[in-house]
Amino acid sequence: MIYDVRHLTTVQYAGLVRLARFNLRLKPAPWPSQTLQTYSLTVDPLPWTVQEDSGPYLVNRSRLTLRDPISRLSIESRFRVEVLPPALMIEPDVGPSVEDVRVKALERRDLSPACPASYLYASPLADSEPEIAQWSRGFFESGRPVVAAGQALMSAIHSEFSYDSKATATHTPPVEAFRKRRGVCQDFAHIMIVAARAHAMPAAYVSGYLRTMPPPGKPRLVGADATHAWVNLWCGEELGWIGFDPTNNLIVGSDHIFTAMGRDYGDVAPVDGVFHGGAGQTMKVSVDVAPVG
Repeated sequence: MIYDVRHLTTVQYAGLVRLARFNLRLKPAPWPSQTLQTYSLTVDPLPWTVQEDSGPYLVNRSRLTLRDPISRLSIESRFRVEVLPPALMIEPDVGPSVEDVRVKALERRDLSPACPASYLYASPLADSEPEIAQWSRGFFESGRPVVAAGQALMSAIHSEFSYDSKATATHTPPVEAFRKRRGVCQDFAHIMIVAARAHAMPAAYVSGYLRTMPPPGKPRLVGADATHAWVNLWCGEELGWIGFDPTNNLIVGSDHIFTAMGRDYGDVAPVDGVFHGGAGQTMKVSVDVAPVG
């Protein structure tokens, strides 16, 4: 499937601000099932400097500096991407066990951005939480196939938690959303990551998009019309990283568009930054994902 994606961010300040610096993580990083065909970034007013870099995780970053005073900022990202269906049919009861994956992840000496070692331990926004570890213990019994364990955990989050955009904020700790049993895709992804890592399973936070309109006869996925988040679990050498979407209770396929992968939301946030000035700000985000073939 080929998609055209448009992501528009508008920031309105209450007064003039100076020397604003932003990190943009909007250009999709390389991913095996995707081919980025075109990409453009438009910023108004025009930045003084734009620096492009990547890493340390699977992230493309644009670093903007705006030197002149501004009261409004518009950032528009557009790209066309081809997303292929999974190369392998994912069978929950086929593949390595949880214990096999634990051992293999620790044996790997690769420290590249896609190496499981980078996603085994607690991170700033996905810290260790005993409550979540205790709740999730039964999903990761040693002899259980790893894909089945991931599916069971994903399904439990989907059934026990309610999608509520007013229940949490961007930096709400996972344990707070866990106790409320409410939140959004970011919260559900963080809870699943904390649970998996508590039992020595490599788990990564993925930022991306969902197709806006579903195929005929299919339900509309929760989280469309905005950036979406899901979890990648490393499932051994042969299966590699498999995406689990706890918001929609499904294994990631060609309806999901990959942008970036990191330890938690902080590594892959689409837009963040700082500025000089005491003015408040209002941010609006609009996303459109259109299938074109």
